[in-house]
This record gives sequence, C-alpha cells and structure tokens, in this order.
Amino acid sequence: MNILFICNQNENRSKTAEQLFKDRFKTKSAGLYNTNPVSRKQLQWADAIFVMENHQRHEIAMRFPEVYMQKRILSLDIPDVYHYNQPELIDVLKSKVDELF
Repeated sequence: MNILFICNQNENRSKTAEQLFKDRFKTKSAGLYNTNPVSRKQLQWADAIFVMENHQRHEIAMRFPEVYMQKRILSLDIPDVYHYNQPELIDVLKSKVDELF
C-alpha cells in the first residue's frame, strides 16, 4: 500500500512518519507550504493520504479538487509542536496509524 504523509513544511511530522512506517508500507512525505510543495503526481501515487491537521485536507481540496474527490484522505490530528523523530511524536504517530489500520 502506498501511503503519503503530508504536513506544513515536510520537516518534522510527515518526514518522521515516512521513516517510521517505511517497513510496513511504501511511504513518501510532502509539505504544503515549503519550496517544493506536494504535487498532483504524489497525490495520485498514494492509495491513502494522511494529513497531520484537518486544515491540510482542506488545502488539498482547494489545490487539487479532482484528485481530492478520488482519494482517501485522513487527518491524524497531530499539532505542529514536535521535532523530527521526537520520541513523543513517534508514539503518537504509532498510536494514530494503528487505530486506522
């Protein structure tokens, strides 16, 4: 299963998730507000898309409405308060993703 993790900058939450679950799924990560924002191609590649906050799902809908309607996009509801690979972030990611699978 191809999983795309998205956060604001693709520095902490989504990047950690990509690394954390790479042995379980085919993973990629992207940001919405960085110099190389998520692309239509990345969204189309994914079987499931995980955003870290609900407003990111809305942003995808605004930028890519045709792709948005075709994809399963789930919000993990993880605020932007963590650093890359922070143990607390890893714990919350595991918990939230395990709930959904």
